[in-house]
Amino acid sequence: MNNPRRHLLLGSTALAAALLLGTHYALRAAEEAPAAEAAVIEHGSVARAVFTTNIVDREPADDLAAIPNSLQQVYFFTELRDFEGQIITHRWEHDGQVMAEVKFKVGGPRWRIYSSKKLLPEWLGKWTVVVMTESGSPIKTSDFEYTQP
Repeated sequence: MNNPRRHLLLGSTALAAALLLGTHYALRAAEEAPAAEAAVIEHGSVARAVFTTNIVDREPADDLAAIPNSLQQVYFFTELRDFEGQIITHRWEHDGQVMAEVKFKVGGPRWRIYSSKKLLPEWLGKWTVVVMTESGSPIKTSDFEYTQP
């Protein structure tokens, strides 16, 4: 027999099951979304990277290529784009040896950071700063020669 109440009941049950399953998959997709979003965020960029003698009003005072050993402190300024919420590291290396690591939490879509290193006059040679993401991926490498005048 064709009972309209029975069809209504079966239709309602099927609709409820579909809604429950749909909600399950929607919740599951929402749980997986942050991981995918983090991978996208990590692909920001370094707009500027500069060695300088000083930072004034969050900007480098000058742009150094070679640094004489009479200057015993140098700053590394970095302007970042699209790394909001991520941890970025400045890794200072001298002739391939890690001398310091400075971590920063990026607070906006355009973020300026800087670190500094005190240098001994005898630490001549090549210095490198590697800008790295939280996962350790290098996104920018800059270097200078620390020389005798």
